[in-house]
Amino acid sequence: DMNDLVSELQHKLKLINKAIDTLAKNGQRMAEAEMNYRIELAKEILIQRDNGIPVTIISDICRGNPKIAKLKFERDTAEVVYQSNLEAIMAWKLEAKMIENQIAREWSQQDE
Repeated sequence: DMNDLVSELQHKLKLINKAIDTLAKNGQRMAEAEMNYRIELAKEILIQRDNGIPVTIISDICRGNPKIAKLKFERDTAEVVYQSNLEAIMAWKLEAKMIENQIAREWSQQDE
């Protein structure tokens, strides 16, 4: 029924709008997590350089530091949440487009 399709489309559009708001928040969290990781990694690299650790292994040593590893995990997790949010938006947009097409087909059949 046409009313059901319109209601379903409105529901999808609400989901998309909420998800877009959430995406903005998740994007900010992702950027903050990246910033925190990079700042602490740079500090740790400088500390290890001052300690005389060879440049060739500094990166591995620093990334093995529990604090740095935790920040990298937080960064990676924030990115996964952001990407999942983005995928949900894309799926709902596709579903909304399919519903719009169905409404258009039903609308045109009413004119016949």
